[in-house]
Amino acid sequence: MTHSDAILDRLMSLHPKVIDLSLDRMHRLLAALGNPERRIPSVIHLAGTNGKGSTQAMIRAGLQAGGARVHAYTSPHLARFHERIRVAGDLIAEADLAATLEECEVANAGQPITFFEITTAAAFLAFSRTPADYTLLEVGLGGRLDATNVIDAPRLTVITSVSIDHTQYLGDTLPLIAGEKAGIIKRGVPVIVGPQDDDALRVIEARASGLTAPVLAHGQHWMIAPDRGGMVYQDDHGLWDLPRPNLIGPHQIQNAGTALAALRQLGATELQARAAVTQAEWPARMQRLKRGPLVELAGPQAELWLDGGHNPAGGEALAATLDTLPQRPTHLVCGMLNTKDIAGYLRPLATRAASLTAIDIPGEPNTLPADTTAGVAGSVGMVAATAPDTGTAIAGIVSRDPRARILICGSLYLAGRVLRENG
Repeated sequence: MTHSDAILDRLMSLHPKVIDLSLDRMHRLLAALGNPERRIPSVIHLAGTNGKGSTQAMIRAGLQAGGARVHAYTSPHLARFHERIRVAGDLIAEADLAATLEECEVANAGQPITFFEITTAAAFLAFSRTPADYTLLEVGLGGRLDATNVIDAPRLTVITSVSIDHTQYLGDTLPLIAGEKAGIIKRGVPVIVGPQDDDALRVIEARASGLTAPVLAHGQHWMIAPDRGGMVYQDDHGLWDLPRPNLIGPHQIQNAGTALAALRQLGATELQARAAVTQAEWPARMQRLKRGPLVELAGPQAELWLDGGHNPAGGEALAATLDTLPQRPTHLVCGMLNTKDIAGYLRPLATRAASLTAIDIPGEPNTLPADTTAGVAGSVGMVAATAPDTGTAIAGIVSRDPRARILICGSLYLAGRVLRENG
């Protein structure tokens, strides 16, 4: 266990709930730390249900291609906590992470605060101490009361597509959820709006109008469309003829459009736009695993893929992605959290998958039991079984079909476990 791991374990116990949406504790701690959030470079604040991470990764690739130094904050992490905090382009160093976490722990003085809040404060502290040109800040949950929403005057806000998720915290209708996401919009600050259902767009536009924030919305102010082997981005400034995103799946074209609209607003060149869509790195989003013990277990003829999508919109995006791949029987290995709409996620995949093997997410207290996942899969028409772990599931599939396409899916927490297990 590293020094930072030990501190992170202690910070888990400072609040009885994992999620408790409020900004009071955050403001208290940041004041005790000397308000580092006021000293971080130009902020681009991103919210949305799906696509935040991919969009952020593309904006980062574009800015860095123009020579900018970029801080980035994202969650959750997959294999190591350090992935959440990129300081001027690099994952935070262990010594710096441990030092900033300890400083936050001392300043907090044992008062109630959630793990996400105190670690977000640590990210602000780290960002305030290293020069950079931009800070990419991804919302953890919602927007209005999210711990990241303490930046008074960001350079830009971005809202990717909004759909139904986290209903126990954000409300059970699209307008309610969109209202929470739109909470990041600030007075007079331009907001880039990705593809939205009309109900969500109306709420976002109303919030922006009340704050005189210029809106740059998909379909109105900018367009993106596949074109021959590539894609075309167009707005009032002109047209960019670009390759398809290196991140796999039709939905990544829409995410690319959102990223390109943000980059255009920041004055990016076509060269930067090209880098944004060809050089972005974002693991566990339809990622092909090429080496490691799980790949060896699958054997030379099988394909092993990993995707962390976990809500109905994520299931639809995954189904559409599978439709674009060369035909081959696809077998799912699926583990999910008990807070998710399981049937909604699996329904679009039911006609694309030859089978589903359900597993528990190891070490995750909120895992959905494998039996339950398999039961729901059966109810939406899938051939379903269970296995005690990922390795057993893979071995079972290749014993029946050595040429299988195996897709491990259903949760970012499971994806992180798989990436660690696979080295």
